[in-house]
Amino acid sequence: MQKYLPVFLLSLLLLAGWQQKWWKNTPAPSSTGSRPVVARGNSSSPAIAGETINRHAHLEYTKHAICRMDCRQVTKAEVEEILAEGKINTEKSNPNDHPCPTYALEGYSSEGQHLRIVFAPCDPQNAKVITCIDLDKDWTCHCD
Repeated sequence: MQKYLPVFLLSLLLLAGWQQKWWKNTPAPSSTGSRPVVARGNSSSPAIAGETINRHAHLEYTKHAICRMDCRQVTKAEVEEILAEGKINTEKSNPNDHPCPTYALEGYSSEGQHLRIVFAPCDPQNAKVITCIDLDKDWTCHCD
């Protein structure tokens, strides 16, 4: 029994490392300097494959997003933080959305807000900010 213990422990460590790599939402930065959330053929995010969003994309804000941000006291800097560091919520994302795929990125801003920001990358250099949600506080907003 004792002779199998090291093999068992090594197997557990390898499995844990593989699982962490498999479920990680963001791949390492590419040689071009951009950090795609999901890239074509990226097996580390199998639920959302085929489209990309550049972590350094120029952001365009919809009127709805601006209203939600104002109501929920979220700044553009916080939106950019979530774009750069957030994790994809595959349940709230739709890579088949039209006219552009939508990706819900979640994370904590430096201000401490737990946010979900929905981005729609219509091209590799630009992304629309569709909406902004505070996951910990229910705000009463009056946006169209």
